[in-house]
Amino acid sequence: MKVSAKLNKDNLYVFLEGEIDQSVAGELRIKLDEYLESVKVKNVILNMRLLTFMDSTGVGLIMGRYKKLQQKNIAMFINEPNKQIDKVLKVSGLYSIIPLI
Repeated sequence: MKVSAKLNKDNLYVFLEGEIDQSVAGELRIKLDEYLESVKVKNVILNMRLLTFMDSTGVGLIMGRYKKLQQKNIAMFINEPNKQIDKVLKVSGLYSIIPLI
């Protein structure tokens, strides 16, 4: 699992690459929280173009970050999921609270 971030005005783009499962969730949570707390933004966009696998652990991880951001009035969006990740996001219901852009 690889994660990187890029700041563009009021937007923080977080690029997820590889697989999100139980084995990387803790480390990924720490990295995401570091990114989210290091800048002041209005929007966080999770780019999933290079994400190849995500199970329910990943769904929970994203939901947790969403709740943290919501408390700070920061919007979260999902961007460029592949077909497999898109299916997981649809089945989990995440699109009903985190919009796809």
